[in-house]
Amino acid sequence: MNLTEFEYELPEERIAQRPAEPRDSARLLVHRVAEDATEHRTIADLPGILRGGDLLVVNDTRVFAARLLGRRVPSGGAVECLLMGMGRAVDGEPGAEEWDALVHPGQKLKPGARMVFEGRAQGHGPALHGEILARRFQGRRTVRLWDPSGGPVSDAVDAIGHVPLPPYIDRADRPDDRERYQTVYARARGSVAAPTAGLHFTETLLAELAARGVQRTDVTLHVGYGTFKPVRVERVEDHTVDPEGFAVPAASAAAISKARREGRRVIAVGTTTARVLESLSSGPSGDLEPARGETGIFIYPGHQFRLLGGLVTNFHLPRSSLLMLVCAFGGRDRVLAAYREAVAAGYRFYSYGDAMLVV
Repeated sequence: MNLTEFEYELPEERIAQRPAEPRDSARLLVHRVAEDATEHRTIADLPGILRGGDLLVVNDTRVFAARLLGRRVPSGGAVECLLMGMGRAVDGEPGAEEWDALVHPGQKLKPGARMVFEGRAQGHGPALHGEILARRFQGRRTVRLWDPSGGPVSDAVDAIGHVPLPPYIDRADRPDDRERYQTVYARARGSVAAPTAGLHFTETLLAELAARGVQRTDVTLHVGYGTFKPVRVERVEDHTVDPEGFAVPAASAAAISKARREGRRVIAVGTTTARVLESLSSGPSGDLEPARGETGIFIYPGHQFRLLGGLVTNFHLPRSSLLMLVCAFGGRDRVLAAYREAVAAGYRFYSYGDAMLVV
């Protein structure tokens, strides 16, 4: 399967730079696979579109302010650090943590280089000091961070860090992105990117869905930098997806298993959730087992879905692994036709854009 099979034309003005307000006012293209039919609705219409008994599975990961802006020591030159994964305690250095990170300018920051990161008002409030410990693959570094005041690194990151908006959002982050680039059910801190399909849900909408008999359960997948990783190979099957940490508690595994036994639809909110579902294993009874670990599952056309009965998702970049997942579920030709229809109808694309329901 060639990468060019996942192309579509998108005018630059269709890339959303800001989210719809309110959240559930975003447009929703409903694609019904069996009928090969589409309809144009809004996210607020979901209670009338889904069925009582459907089980929504959401990703409750929480985005943290993983982008640090600072200066090199002693030269004072600008430096940027994007934290990835989770910090690890440093033996013999209480409060210090080691992180995997992308650092810019990487070529000038060799092991032993020092940095300092402060808030917008330098000299006031928390600061983080950093040191490059090692070079790794693809420009990544291992970085040691510490707060000279002795406070937790996580607190300083939350105070001075910036929301790591995707590269196609052509503006600096703003204070309101801290709340808006976050789902209303976000709980488990650890992502550098939001599971964007969930950004459309409000507490009121979730309550309306529950009143209609639509159930909900949570899983966790911490979205890493790999979510932006372009597919650079011509042959799709040769691509690999960077592993990301996930967790499915016993209660969620039981809820999904029960829905499957009873023939009710399991609907993933987002491609990250779909990847978690397709990474699960069944026990001797046939029910799904709780799980915690990493998944590097890459889903593209030809994948046989075991659990998914529906998918709520945003519109994804051409040639991206996320678009390939949606094509695997809805059919490549049909999904790309729906994308072309969305472009013609003026839908807004990517992280802060509109949404699609494939059932």
